[in-house]
Amino acid sequence: MTDPSVIEAKALEREVGAGYPDTYYVATARGLTPPQPLDGSTDCDVCVVGGGYTGIATALHLAERGYKTVLLESQRIGWGASGRNGGQFCSGQRIEPAAMTKLMGAERARRLWDLAEESKAIVRERIARHAIDCDLRPGLIAAAFKASHLPEIVDYAESLRDDYGYPHIRPLLRDELREMLGTDLYHGGCIDSDAGHLHPLNYVLGLARAARKAGVAIHEETPATAISRDGGGHRITTARGDVRADRLVLACNGYLGGIEPRIAGKIMPINNFIIATEPLGEDRAKSVIANDAAVADSKHVLDYYRLSADGRLLFGGGETYRAAYPKDIAGVVRPCMLKVFPQLEDVRIDYAWGGTLAITMHRLPAYGRLDEGLYYAQGFSGQGVALTSLAGKVIAEAIDGETERFDLLASVPSPQFPGGTLLRWPTLVAGMLYHALLDRL
Repeated sequence: MTDPSVIEAKALEREVGAGYPDTYYVATARGLTPPQPLDGSTDCDVCVVGGGYTGIATALHLAERGYKTVLLESQRIGWGASGRNGGQFCSGQRIEPAAMTKLMGAERARRLWDLAEESKAIVRERIARHAIDCDLRPGLIAAAFKASHLPEIVDYAESLRDDYGYPHIRPLLRDELREMLGTDLYHGGCIDSDAGHLHPLNYVLGLARAARKAGVAIHEETPATAISRDGGGHRITTARGDVRADRLVLACNGYLGGIEPRIAGKIMPINNFIIATEPLGEDRAKSVIANDAAVADSKHVLDYYRLSADGRLLFGGGETYRAAYPKDIAGVVRPCMLKVFPQLEDVRIDYAWGGTLAITMHRLPAYGRLDEGLYYAQGFSGQGVALTSLAGKVIAEAIDGETERFDLLASVPSPQFPGGTLLRWPTLVAGMLYHALLDRL
């Protein structure tokens, strides 16, 4: 006869995990709590819409500054890209310093680099202060998929070392990279020892726990259906009641939808896909990635992968050109994994999932203000694990009257996609097909 306490524990596990997708991250989540939807209308100083990294980080920083903060999430905390991504913890902005200098000038490019470095420090500080158990580990390899890609990667590493005084990155010759990775596919690359990887869902759940402790009212399963001006503030309408706030922060990213058309055309929601193998065992895991670093290659439609804390290979890759997820995600991603590691042909795939992120035209986050007291940050373009923590801090600063750093980030050009929300998807498909062809040449 089954122990009643075991039955009760399993029932509670189903309750707290309800609403999440079937991913490896959810299966190994720590700190899931039952949702507490909004129940009636309420007032606050700031309402944050979106329960991913950006929204939770913003709410936490605001609460620490003494603001009464309400956060609305349409699904569950970390339900979107924040709880489904590859977990790579990167240095810098999404584009290289040389391109940033060309876009923004040398002085502002350097300030943006410094802000991005601060974002890594914020992540580490949050993990330590709030005892977030999210398996943060060092090392991120950029691997040259083609020989022609290697000089650019080496130039990038040497530029960071020589021009920015960044001592944590160095080039890798092909033989040295081969000692780190169990594949002959790459032509060399570089390794950044101050970047790394973590369990993305456990990180955002840990931030949410800290935010609740700081006084943030977090309401999951409460979609915001409309926003409007209300006197000198804002009204956020939901099916469960309205929130009246002096300030409003939109942190929806790829799930913005049509709630604010004025910024919807600045981002492109795209889907990405990841598989998780069965546990490989210590020896086999080390034969795949000897130094436990995360890896991203230089293809236009890139592959990225790392080992989990329990020795699985988490591998993201492949491309599809429909808005809907493919029916067989593993069938899309597994061939990409086997091109890199054909020796894993016999390995079982235990999990396969997709997620939606938002990219911008320049692959740099889009920050800004709309109306009086409406702030947004979106479009982290695959580099949001670290940069969103910075976003939360500078948005909170700006709301508190310290606008300099927010204004710098908001000064980065953030053009609309050609054709706006109507034509951005077919334009993306055409571009992805072209770049996928280049990868194969």
